[in-house]
Amino acid sequence: MRADSFDVLSFVKPSTVSQMAIRLRQVALVARDLLAVESDVVGQLGLQACVHDLGVAAFGLRNVLFPVGERLLEIVSPTVGGTAAGRQLDRRGGDGGYMVLVQTDDLAGFRRRLRDLDVRIVLEASMAGVDGVHLHPKDIGGAILSVDETDDWSDWPWAGSAWRESVRTDVATDLVAVEVQADDPDSMARRWANVLGVRPSGTVVPLDEGEIRFVVPEDDRGEGVSGLELRSDRSANLNIGGVRVKLRPL
Repeated sequence: MRADSFDVLSFVKPSTVSQMAIRLRQVALVARDLLAVESDVVGQLGLQACVHDLGVAAFGLRNVLFPVGERLLEIVSPTVGGTAAGRQLDRRGGDGGYMVLVQTDDLAGFRRRLRDLDVRIVLEASMAGVDGVHLHPKDIGGAILSVDETDDWSDWPWAGSAWRESVRTDVATDLVAVEVQADDPDSMARRWANVLGVRPSGTVVPLDEGEIRFVVPEDDRGEGVSGLELRSDRSANLNIGGVRVKLRPL
C-alpha cells in the first residue's frame, strides 16, 4: 500500500518503535530575498552565520546557516526557475518553512523502515562525514523531512567544518521545537512518529533532543513548517522569514 493513503502510517504499534537515537538538528526556511531574512535573523535573534552557499548551487539555490547552540537554522533561496524551493514559495504564497532535518545513529536501519512503510526517498544527499535521505512530502505530509547520519555524532558537516566558532548565545541558546501546520494534526503526528520510530504524545513527536509539534493552521497558507521555538533568557513572539518564532526562557 502506498503511504499516500496514510492507512499504514495512522497508528504506531509498540513493536514498531525503534531504539535508534534521533534528534532535531536543523530547520530550513525558504525565502525569495535571502539577504533580507539573513539580516532579520542576525538583528532579532543575535545569531552569526557560519557558512554561505555550501554545496547547494547544483540545486539552483543559495543558502546560509546559523548555529543555535548544537542545532542549525538554514535559509535557502532559489537562483533559477524550476526548483522545489521555488515551487514551495509559490505554493504557500511567499517566505516560510521548508525542511526539517533530524539526525540518527542508524541510517541503514531507517532505510529498512522506509521500505517497510513504502515511503519514498526523493533525494540521497552526501558529503564527507555525512549521509542523508529526503523523504517525499506526499508520503508523510507537511514538509520535506531529511534524516541524516554523521560519522561523528557531535559534528554536522552540512554546516561546514568550523560552525561552532560562530555560535552566539546572547539572545537564543537552542532550537527546541519546530511547528508544522496540518489540517489534521493528530493524524500527521502519528504518521511522522511512525516513520521516525517514536511514540507520539498527542500532536507532539518527541525526539531524544527537541520535538516536532503539529498544529492547526493559523493562516490560509496551507500545510507546512509554520513556527519555531528557541530557548532564550527572554520571552518574545517574532515573525522571521514567514514563520512564527517564539523565544522562551528555560
